[in-house]
Amino acid sequence: MTGAGRAADGIGADVKAPDTTGPVSPAPVSPPAERAPAVNSAGLTKNDYRGLPSTLCPGCGHDSISSRIIDACYQLGVKPHQVLKLSGIGCSSKSPAYFLNGAHGINTVHGRMPSVATGAMLAQRNHLALAVSGDGDSGSIGLGQFKHVIRRNVPMVFIIENNGVYGLTKGQFSATADEGQRLKAVGLNELPALDLCAEAIVAGAGFVARSFAGDARQVTELLKAAIRFGGTAIIDVVSPCVTFNNHDESTKSYSYGKAHEVPIHDVTFVPDFEEIRVDYAPGEVVTVQLHDGPAVQLRKLDREYDPTDRLGALRLIEEGQRAGQLITGLLYIDPGRRTLLDTTHIVPTPLALLPETLTRPSRESLREVMAQFR
Repeated sequence: MTGAGRAADGIGADVKAPDTTGPVSPAPVSPPAERAPAVNSAGLTKNDYRGLPSTLCPGCGHDSISSRIIDACYQLGVKPHQVLKLSGIGCSSKSPAYFLNGAHGINTVHGRMPSVATGAMLAQRNHLALAVSGDGDSGSIGLGQFKHVIRRNVPMVFIIENNGVYGLTKGQFSATADEGQRLKAVGLNELPALDLCAEAIVAGAGFVARSFAGDARQVTELLKAAIRFGGTAIIDVVSPCVTFNNHDESTKSYSYGKAHEVPIHDVTFVPDFEEIRVDYAPGEVVTVQLHDGPAVQLRKLDREYDPTDRLGALRLIEEGQRAGQLITGLLYIDPGRRTLLDTTHIVPTPLALLPETLTRPSRESLREVMAQFR
């Protein structure tokens, strides 16, 4: 109702009609409603898989790997409280602080993480063991433990963040450093490099892969396959140290990895709860069935290669070294190997959840044992 009309009724006679000749202010716009964050099959958001802010050097390849672990666990619907994070000592072994805040975790003695992982999985078989180590932690002081945890086939994902140097102690050569490599503060490395993928295959690993921290999709797919593998899954990830070992001549640098990476397959992990869809161009596809439903699909790229051929995997690693190539992908897989839980005949109920009546010997049984030593 206009002001004039209202005046005629004797109500608000002093109210004037609005002036419509000047510019009209736009009506206020309401801010768009915030979308609820996406949740996965476990009902969790991606933020639920994050950890503390990283204290590693900006640009460190290890942080890229932590991000891929977050991606893989989120996509698979892994429940963080059912994950056990393990590590030893070194820059790499700080990484578990940067993902899955809600998981259990233990930072062990240098090179001794596999022993702790073995005990943990014997006690709590329903957990997922995610172990992060380095080329020094596993290739030098921990090489014996590395070989024996593989031999026993402890159910765990064993990630090696491989940069060829001891970054935490200011850049000395590690066991995976290239022969003939020169570092400014250290000098010349005159020892041959240790290849941890070859060591893993010789030790009897049933899942051995190599990747490059700069290849996000490949790292994520390999991690997803490793998580669902069932036994010891080794992933050696070349992870450039931007402070001590990122010059162009180093095979552990970003520039070398980008220029020399040769993927042997296009890797796609297919969870058992998803419809199988191939998201790449038609080509020969090899499907490797894992335990309880999931599968790994491998599309051959530039060479004929069978990832179930153990000798062929060792030959491929040797050929790549001689050609100066960074061969990446699933190098070897044998899903038929029995795990430590099978060979030790552990009961289905985790030992940590058994009642004391079953785990604590009675006085009578202890007396019988002691009587044998009289």
